[in-house]
Amino acid sequence: MAEVNLPGPGLWTTSVGSFPKPDYLIAARGRFARKEIDREELTELEKQATREWIEFQDSIGTDLVVDGEMYRGDMVAYFAEELPGLEIGGLVRSYGNRYYRKPIATGPIGREQPITVDWWRYAQSLTDAPVKGMLTGPYTICDWSFNEHYASRRDFVLDLAKVIRDEALDLERAGARYIQIDEPAASTRMDELDLVSEAMAIVTEPLTAHTITHICYGDFHNAYPKMLEIPVDQIDLEFANSEYSLLDEFSDDPFTKHIGLGISDVHTHELEPVEDMVEGVRRALKHIPPERIFVDPDCGLKTRTVDEAKEKLSNIKKAVDVVRAEL
Repeated sequence: MAEVNLPGPGLWTTSVGSFPKPDYLIAARGRFARKEIDREELTELEKQATREWIEFQDSIGTDLVVDGEMYRGDMVAYFAEELPGLEIGGLVRSYGNRYYRKPIATGPIGREQPITVDWWRYAQSLTDAPVKGMLTGPYTICDWSFNEHYASRRDFVLDLAKVIRDEALDLERAGARYIQIDEPAASTRMDELDLVSEAMAIVTEPLTAHTITHICYGDFHNAYPKMLEIPVDQIDLEFANSEYSLLDEFSDDPFTKHIGLGISDVHTHELEPVEDMVEGVRRALKHIPPERIFVDPDCGLKTRTVDEAKEKLSNIKKAVDVVRAEL
């Protein structure tokens, strides 16, 4: 298990990854799609929004910072657009009224250059706090794509794993000490956790950074404790949305990794009271020591408004400060 170099006794605050884009950036992305502005102008606005989110996290004392993914649309299409062997198909519905362009594997997957390293370097230049490297996992890229090339899902996933491994290694060489490999699709096919683990092993085996995976809302009771076989240092899980019910499983089968403890439900406009969040952290401490707990929202905050996201993150920090004082 990689060493955590953050200061203090644990209960470190962070975020899962994505933040809502400010109105000016949403408008600019629309203008860029209509060819009314060029890539350089859009990039400057993406940098502005990134800087604003970094400054906000610093202002509330976030321990492990994220860049907010202001330069990304969909988490899979963003990588697919840069990977030879994947083409971008038509729009499909992901959930609600949200759509994404589903990639299509038309040949062997490759990688010509780093995809996220320059953005990570930019974000890290803005803060003294460590910034997470953020990658979409190979299983999720496969699961959210059409396959017109590979003989099996496993072949597709494992080729993707080699590409994501190379990206992770470049992030580590650039200085990233925390690297997150998101696998939200794993929660929809718990019967394929062995494939998730096999692919993750390819990604994480050569890394010395603290590795994290985030798995979104799912039937975790049926996947626990098998999920502990995923070869990462930390698993980030939702708890607020499920009323912390998974903690009951930890009594019989202790949680042996670092945990990302989601204490704010990102799928509701409601702002949870600090007192409720405090109680959630206290409940987790009955099962996991503070030096193995990172505290964050249940999932990415991109579906909330900017103000809602800031309020949720601020309350998370206030709740952690209360419990830290108790410790």
